[in-house]
Amino acid sequence: MKSVIICLLLLTSSYVFAQNENTLSVQIDGKEFKTAPRRIRMGSVWYITANAVKPDKSLRFWFANFNKTELPEVGQYLIVEENYSNKEIKQLAAEGKYKGIAFVKYVEETKTPRMEYHVGKSRHTNGGVIEVTTSNTNVIEGKFTANLDGTHFKEKATATAFGGVGRIINKMEDKAVTSATGYDSDIDPEGNGYKRTDQKDELVLTSGVFRLQLTKTEPAK
Repeated sequence: MKSVIICLLLLTSSYVFAQNENTLSVQIDGKEFKTAPRRIRMGSVWYITANAVKPDKSLRFWFANFNKTELPEVGQYLIVEENYSNKEIKQLAAEGKYKGIAFVKYVEETKTPRMEYHVGKSRHTNGGVIEVTTSNTNVIEGKFTANLDGTHFKEKATATAFGGVGRIINKMEDKAVTSATGYDSDIDPEGNGYKRTDQKDELVLTSGVFRLQLTKTEPAK
């Protein structure tokens, strides 16, 4: 059944991308990443996802407003790690400089087919800023810079051995879904049969700009 859906997606992929006027461009360690972002809902919460293939890449960011509105306000959002404490959030809100906080995650396939990944996550301090320049019910626009803590993942030998050909087929099907729709499909290695290596580094994102048209048809997760 999944294969049938993928075939349909591939047949309509040119139409899907033609209808998407969203844009995102950013330099990641000096290399341009340019794609059409989407919005994904998780109940009342949503995030922006920007994906590409060959190699698979996924950049996601979430907004958390101090005033708890669904849409971000025009202004700056401090990029922090996901476990930023409530005490720190309250202190930041009291300062009045930022409209809220943001979380950023970047995933890049470094060995195909999805054997190894480079992952970058928001850091606790000095993580960067997202500045929302336009925000209404039709469109959100902004610019950003970010410094992410980088880690590397390799597929576990047991996942490769026991998954066999079926795991490879699933990977290729997920790649096809990402390519056809622009939405990430199981691109994240964490908790998906991969192990974190000891290698750590930094991912630097500069000159980031995005434009996201809002619709009522975003998929839910």
